[in-house]
Amino acid sequence: MSDLGQTARERSNMLAFMKPRSVCVFAGARSPLDPTLLEAARTLGTGLAARGITLVYGGGARGVMGALADAALARGGRVLGVIPESMVAREWAHAGLTELHVVPDMHTRKAKMNALADAFVAMPGGIGTLEELFEIYTWSQLGFHDKPIALLDVASFYAPLLAMLDHMVAQQFLDRPARQALVAANSVDALLSWLDSSVLQRA
Repeated sequence: MSDLGQTARERSNMLAFMKPRSVCVFAGARSPLDPTLLEAARTLGTGLAARGITLVYGGGARGVMGALADAALARGGRVLGVIPESMVAREWAHAGLTELHVVPDMHTRKAKMNALADAFVAMPGGIGTLEELFEIYTWSQLGFHDKPIALLDVASFYAPLLAMLDHMVAQQFLDRPARQALVAANSVDALLSWLDSSVLQRA
């Protein structure tokens, strides 16, 4: 085998190893009015499982979160939930996950999710989803991690947020490289393609 062929094979093996093996998805616990958002959650769950990517999420059984987890499980995927004790007490936890990590509080929840994930995706959701997204986004800006982060901007759900971030750049509150670190995908197929090549995005 030539040196060139060996180098190509070694690079291929390296990329396969470095691609995300687990993805943390932040998502809403409520069901949206727009049914395409729930369908996107199911498609993403199925797509992650089909790729052998472990889903890490908030551990809930309802709304976008529940649809995501159920779809991944139905496809035979590995699904890890991370949920605070207070939410378990309210019977919000999914009972059929591969693993359910029960933690004392929200701060511990996010730290655990970060430890379990190789990449992050925010699906449509409410203020809890935004809070999780922006904490992990801030950690990236501060250099606490260098894991890929993306928005699943189905039906332009995140268009106002993206416009606000661009406004922050224009006002010099956000650096351009930090803005570019948050990727936006307008379909599940685009998001999955980005995940497939995210190691190249980081090179």
